[in-house]
Amino acid sequence: MLKSKTRWVVQDSVPEAVNKLVEQLNITPLVSTLLVNRGIVETEEARSFLFMEDATFHDPFLLPDMSIAVNRINQAIANDEPILVFGDYDADGVSSTTVLMTVLKDLGAKADFYIPNRFTEGYGPNEKAFRWAESHGYKLIITVDTGIAAINEAAIAKQLGLDLIITDHHEPGPELPAALAIVHPKHPKSEYPFKELAGVGVAFKLAHALYNRVPEELLDIVTIGTVADLVPLHGENRLIVKKGLKRLAVTERPGICALYALTNTSPEDINEETVGFILAPRLNAPGRLDHAGPAVELLLTDDTEKAKSIAKEIDGINKERQAIVNEITKDAISMIETEFDLQDNKVIVIGKEGWNPGVIGIVASRLVERYYRPTIVLNFDAEKSLAKGSARSIVGFDLFQSLSKCRDILPHFGGHTMAAGMTLALEDVPELRSRLNEIAETNLSNEDFVPLTEVDASIPLEEVNLESIQQLNLLAPYGTGNPKPKIIMEELTVSQLRQIGADNKHLKVVLEKEGTSLDGVGFGMGDYFHQVSPVANVSVLGELAINEWNNTRKPQIFIRDIKIEEWQLFDVRGVKQLNKWIPNIPKNDTLFIMFQKRTAEKLALDSYQLNIVHINKETQSLELKVDNRNIVLLDLPSSKALLDLLVKEKQPSRIYCHFYHEQEHFFSTIPTREHFKWYYAFLMKQKIFNIQKRGDELAAYKGWSRETIDFMSLVFFELDFVTIEDGLISLKPVKAKRDLEESRSYQAKLEQITLENELLYSSYKELKSWFDERVSRAVEHEEEMTKWI
Repeated sequence: MLKSKTRWVVQDSVPEAVNKLVEQLNITPLVSTLLVNRGIVETEEARSFLFMEDATFHDPFLLPDMSIAVNRINQAIANDEPILVFGDYDADGVSSTTVLMTVLKDLGAKADFYIPNRFTEGYGPNEKAFRWAESHGYKLIITVDTGIAAINEAAIAKQLGLDLIITDHHEPGPELPAALAIVHPKHPKSEYPFKELAGVGVAFKLAHALYNRVPEELLDIVTIGTVADLVPLHGENRLIVKKGLKRLAVTERPGICALYALTNTSPEDINEETVGFILAPRLNAPGRLDHAGPAVELLLTDDTEKAKSIAKEIDGINKERQAIVNEITKDAISMIETEFDLQDNKVIVIGKEGWNPGVIGIVASRLVERYYRPTIVLNFDAEKSLAKGSARSIVGFDLFQSLSKCRDILPHFGGHTMAAGMTLALEDVPELRSRLNEIAETNLSNEDFVPLTEVDASIPLEEVNLESIQQLNLLAPYGTGNPKPKIIMEELTVSQLRQIGADNKHLKVVLEKEGTSLDGVGFGMGDYFHQVSPVANVSVLGELAINEWNNTRKPQIFIRDIKIEEWQLFDVRGVKQLNKWIPNIPKNDTLFIMFQKRTAEKLALDSYQLNIVHINKETQSLELKVDNRNIVLLDLPSSKALLDLLVKEKQPSRIYCHFYHEQEHFFSTIPTREHFKWYYAFLMKQKIFNIQKRGDELAAYKGWSRETIDFMSLVFFELDFVTIEDGLISLKPVKAKRDLEESRSYQAKLEQITLENELLYSSYKELKSWFDERVSRAVEHEEEMTKWI
């Protein structure tokens, strides 16, 4: 047995809907199943999803207050009024700022941008910044990717005579700012068809309206912010990214080209993962550690040398950011392990003075990954008596709704279902922790705290081929709301299994079923080499891809998880170096069983700190609980009954067979009846034989072992055929004919030899069958019982 790392939640497909799309769109059953399982069941909806290159963007004037915003901006341009673009310091804010600055400059506006300092000003518009703007002659401020929660700041702007246009996408609160215009797809009065735009998506719609055309030349920048902000990649976001990735492949922007060169990224290979893991983190880094200005300058500059210089600076900041994240994460884990009982903390709320507020969101994500609990990580500012932090959640716990119930102690917060940011009084942190845990206690079950993986489909191995995988590309780009398809395939055999890569960190497998095979790679899963037995039926979860190597294209699966439902046998017989296999056995729920007390000393087991159980009685075998546990059989039992009772009608997860034995104490075959007949005739001729002095000589003469001579002598003695005294053996007058099996020693040796042959000298297949005959009875019994439950 091998437990999966997460719960596999498999979508139920509707065969009729799947077949309809296969027939009407001429797509493979795999692609059709994935569409249906994502809620796309109508033919035209599926067609537009798969083939959306010719789709059009929505009319930007469907957004609320768009006409007001456009008229005011055009008025400012006509009157040569300076305009201030007020952005945010993350990648979405940086790209939003870049988009609007590009448009305004192109339209001849006098425009500058302002991004608050995360550390000195905090998130979003602030009074000090607005007063600075007014003192520098600005009459119009346009926010991008921020502002929907700026109630007080909007009032300040009005007092100062500033016109404020808010463009944002974050969740609106119950009260909206009193701004000149609020361009927001989720505005209560919005009739816009698509609600899930990123901040840069809203800025793009403003650009669309200002140009009165779709500015596709901006889609490379818009794509970066859209992917970085993890908004759902369907609808208009999907169209943005699909077109934008093509733009990124041919972009001539010096800033983006400089990042490509610095990270050895080939533009023609650009995809959503490149954006999410290479470009976005570097554009995020300056705002996390200092000020986001350099990131905007990088995207805006037309100077190639300047772009290279800024890109190098940003890359250095990103490396520093990574080091800080690692340090804080280590510190947070230590704090959780020592100060927090996870049974009582269904929501982790943790903080410390000195933690960099710019990276604690990343730390929160790592803690969720480790503990699978909603997590808030805070930076404590003792001087201001404030705590500022970021939150990340799990499926089933709506962060925004939960935090909304704590508005009285959260003067500033905002975000989404799965992520949020906040500021609160230091003294209110315990209260926040208490309230959120009460909400979690009410809304979450124990199962909710087991990580889950949403699986798109369970498919048979024979459906995996080049055509079906190639068609998967129609579902791209992948991201939030349209994740890369995860599939499972069940009950496969493993024909090849090996470790690859530096330090054997990765796993290479060949999976088979009914004559069809598929290559698989598990990155970071090298340890699974020791967790999968040779004949196990495995189920795998992963992502399908095409492996192109040496002009050959083959289907493959990137394995993310493995599950084995049946018990497994691991054969380590004859592997004398214990350090070659014992360290690879899971220590939890594992019993190391020895039947001979001297085994522990002989194998020097003390150094391994094992959970060893010594069994020498049948009652001990019978009573030992091994269900759902691993058992390691260190040595041979003295009788078959000891092993029978240990596993019979029980369900161990795994059985490891080592069966250590001292070879000199056993011989591999029992003497035949011909051996006994010859020895009896020999004693009849000798009358009296000094077995003590001449036993070795006799053994050498016959080519037997000395143990054979001694054993046959003991059998004759037990059958009352001979007397043995002072090393002399002589025949007694035979009173009645007796069978050899009447000797207890003969019976014991016969059983021991049989046991050795069955356990020690059998093949792996024979040994597996031996245990199957016993263990499987428990499974059959359980299946029979379930019929009556």
